[in-house]
Amino acid sequence: MHRIGVLTSGGDAPGMNASIRAVARTALYHDLEVVGIRRGYEGLLEGDFVPLTRSSVGGIILHGGTILRTARCEAFMRPGGINAAVSKLKENDIDALVVIGGDGSFRGAKELADRGVKVVGIPGTIDNDMAGTDCTIGFDTACNTALECISKLRDTASSHDRMFIVEVMGRHAGFLALETGVACGAEFILVPELPVDLKAISDKIHYAKQRGKTHSLIVLSEGVMHAAELAEKLKGRCDYDPRIVVLGHLQRGGAPSCFDTVLASRLGSAAIDALIGGRSGVMVGRVKGEVVESPIEIAWTDKRTLDPDMLRLVDMLSI
Repeated sequence: MHRIGVLTSGGDAPGMNASIRAVARTALYHDLEVVGIRRGYEGLLEGDFVPLTRSSVGGIILHGGTILRTARCEAFMRPGGINAAVSKLKENDIDALVVIGGDGSFRGAKELADRGVKVVGIPGTIDNDMAGTDCTIGFDTACNTALECISKLRDTASSHDRMFIVEVMGRHAGFLALETGVACGAEFILVPELPVDLKAISDKIHYAKQRGKTHSLIVLSEGVMHAAELAEKLKGRCDYDPRIVVLGHLQRGGAPSCFDTVLASRLGSAAIDALIGGRSGVMVGRVKGEVVESPIEIAWTDKRTLDPDMLRLVDMLSI
């Protein structure tokens, strides 16, 4: 190998820049050229490349977002698009590719690997819904961002005797809601993996009110339903007029936490080590504190499940 490309794809996640930096500097340490591909697979098809040097990735480690920017590209996932991407890599003498993103991005990476491209994936998504790693880049920061916002809402809720429904990201997975909800002491945490029992919620709220509790907090994954819909369903069922807050893309922004910065740096360097070692079609992840490699398709063929101990904790601590 002489030249390695790196791209970020799908939703941005705090820590992606730290990973780009680690990929670039580890490759440069081994006397390899590094090419940044702007706007993910869309930029790959269009040949939107930029050389990455020691200085060009300097100072980005604690920046949020991604300096390479990101985009979703439907054209790439068509057979002709994937073949065009392979041709574009060959035309530009790019011998291997590092893909930073979620499972959708990894599916594209697998298609390239199946066509002979040397590819390694780095899991970057705030949803934390990918197998092959205990934690994805950006998840810890997103939890801390949501927690900071919800802590402020707690103050208002207790001051005005109100219920707040806080909608967090998580279309298909409830990891963000569960982690954040436990940390902020939410009375209810609603996730896509579990059914919603409106009667149980209203009964518990009523019981708490009888005991003298004057406010309540529900953390809701966006994949369950919209916060406004839940508020409408709870009206008349409970003793509050629910207020809603949708955190939305706020959770993706900001500087990465210490944990995410270190994780991103370790995985970025491990991706280059894998390529130098002749491995392809794999993802790097962190499992029980150790950096490991797994087949890239494990990200979507194996399903991560919510920790049952965490779910028990919610039930016990929210009485």
